[in-house]
Amino acid sequence: MARWGEALRSARFRILASMLLVAAIGMTAAGLAAYLIQRERVLAQIDDRLTMTVEGLQFIADGGEGGVPPTTVLAFLSDAMQRVLPDHNESTLGIIDGAARLRPSSVEFDLDSDAAFVARVIREADPAGVVRGTADAEHGTLRYVIIPVAIEGDDSTGSYVSAYDLDAELAEINEAFRTYAWVAAGALVIVGLVGWFVSGRLLRPIRLLRQTASGIGENDLENRIPATGNDDVSELTRTFNAMLDRLQRSFDTQRRLLDDVSHELRTPITIVRGHLELLDAETPAEVDATRELAIDELDRMNGLVDDIALLAKTSRPDFLRREPVEVAELTDLVLAKARALSPDHEWTLAGSAHVVVELDPARITQAWLQLAENAAKYSPAGTAISIGSVVNHDDGAATLELWVRDRGPGIPQDQLDWIFDRFARVEVGRGVEGSGLGLSIVSAIADAHGGRAYARNPTGGGARVAIALPIADDTWEVPDAAHPGR
Repeated sequence: MARWGEALRSARFRILASMLLVAAIGMTAAGLAAYLIQRERVLAQIDDRLTMTVEGLQFIADGGEGGVPPTTVLAFLSDAMQRVLPDHNESTLGIIDGAARLRPSSVEFDLDSDAAFVARVIREADPAGVVRGTADAEHGTLRYVIIPVAIEGDDSTGSYVSAYDLDAELAEINEAFRTYAWVAAGALVIVGLVGWFVSGRLLRPIRLLRQTASGIGENDLENRIPATGNDDVSELTRTFNAMLDRLQRSFDTQRRLLDDVSHELRTPITIVRGHLELLDAETPAEVDATRELAIDELDRMNGLVDDIALLAKTSRPDFLRREPVEVAELTDLVLAKARALSPDHEWTLAGSAHVVVELDPARITQAWLQLAENAAKYSPAGTAISIGSVVNHDDGAATLELWVRDRGPGIPQDQLDWIFDRFARVEVGRGVEGSGLGLSIVSAIADAHGGRAYARNPTGGGARVAIALPIADDTWEVPDAAHPGR
């Protein structure tokens, strides 16, 4: 019962029920309309034949073609019974002075055997005019006409009654309607079966969505739903799979971040704890040294926590605040800040891109200065460091490149691919301390802009680290005149 209740509440059943209801209403309306039209047509044909009967009796009353008009009611009705042959499903009756007296020798049904109908006809007869009517008789539903008969010089009164069996006349269209009803019912069954199968196929991805969503847990984000076709359900499936991909990346990032944070924080905590456990509180010099060491480690942890918080924000939709930025002016600004960051190096401008691009100037400045700070750390004092921006066109796609190049020892070739990973440090030949999150923040900011960060060792030594950002087709260039002196 529970499964039946669940099936009746399902979208598949509701969709199918709605389809069948609409189809049933449409078929019923079409069949009923056709039946009523055909029925009215049959009734109209019967009335036309009854009218022709009246005209035929008038012809007999006038004497026919060269004949002599009847002189008595009995003679008229006898002549009519002989000359007017009953049609298919028709019977006639002659009534004289309130009694059924005459009927044809061969009819499909007898009117005079139905006393109730005869009494009704006698009661409804009008000497002044023709009477039409419909009655339920022993032989079924009858459509009849009562034609008064009066002959001058004869005191008798008579009536000529002609009646059609409506049930027999309508039997053909009734049978056709019954056949239509069976065909329509069969069609509804076929529509139901096909609809149940098709709706099941169409809604299968949605059921898989529900089952996959219910089975998703923190440790199970691997399941995906196969998506085929280009309809709305397939697009929904792809959107759901993309959402799962984002969730999995987010969970993986958080898990990796927690693992890395726990590893990175364990070292300063262990250092501080070890010094505190061995601290001789009665030795002022040792207390001061331990205090300085603890403050230094706490400052390092505070910086680490700030970097981690920034990395966590990069996945939020509101992380970036894009606005039109003139790249050449931004390049000048970053160069000026880099010179203040490390006066011991020779900072030079290697080129500027004279374009206006939609980006977050604060985040890009932060990432660019991080590249500059790394270059200053890893290159000897007094060496040159270049900063530049340029627009590249590759395969019809335009990218904005923001780069920094130093003249230091460069990056080992086997480490170029992972220096942007979290807590990655290049140790060989450098020996510079840090949290290892600087370049990962640069990479996260580039990713948020739809770009990437990369590094290479150019000819001539040193390292060149850059941020490549895709730019839109509507990016517009700034005339060189806007930058005097270049």
